[in-house]
Amino acid sequence: MANVLPLVEARLRTALGEPDGRAAVTFLGTDRIEVLRFQEGEIVRYATLGMSAHPMTDPTTVVADPVRGPRAELVLSVRAGSADTDKALRPLAVLAASPQVEGLVVAPGASLDVGEPLWPGAPFTSVLVAEPGGLVEDLELDEPLDPVRFLPLLPMTPNEAAWKRVHGAQALQERWLNQGTDLRDPSRKSVPLA
Repeated sequence: MANVLPLVEARLRTALGEPDGRAAVTFLGTDRIEVLRFQEGEIVRYATLGMSAHPMTDPTTVVADPVRGPRAELVLSVRAGSADTDKALRPLAVLAASPQVEGLVVAPGASLDVGEPLWPGAPFTSVLVAEPGGLVEDLELDEPLDPVRFLPLLPMTPNEAAWKRVHGAQALQERWLNQGTDLRDPSRKSVPLA
């Protein structure tokens, strides 16, 4: 099978432009995960590169299929300037490595928690995985490979994450929308949940 990562990087460049920074993290027993940084005006986007090298496998599966299965990369968009969001590179790499390390299948509606602030002083320790297809289109691969989906990450405060566990991802997204929440604000407060 051809390496999908050059195709993934080409799709990211087509959608987001040239990266102005990149970092690589390797965790024991995993493949290298890179995080690319793209700046567009006041918005900075971080995209993982490496998570899609292998299909994600349900941890209950006895034998992992090396070819078939969902593939994804993660994309985080934040407003630049008011926080040191470049420190999110390592937490993003941790999240991107979670399918290899923990056997997770990352899909829209899921919550991912890093157990610490996403960047210094951030009010967020977790993210909501949103629906793909808006910012970066899915990358179709040759059969029998599944397409690579580019999953947006929406930072959640601990209160929002707890509320989402009870009411669901859709209800939290509707609350954000109804309150006019700026999900790209790196220091935003929790949406009113009462």
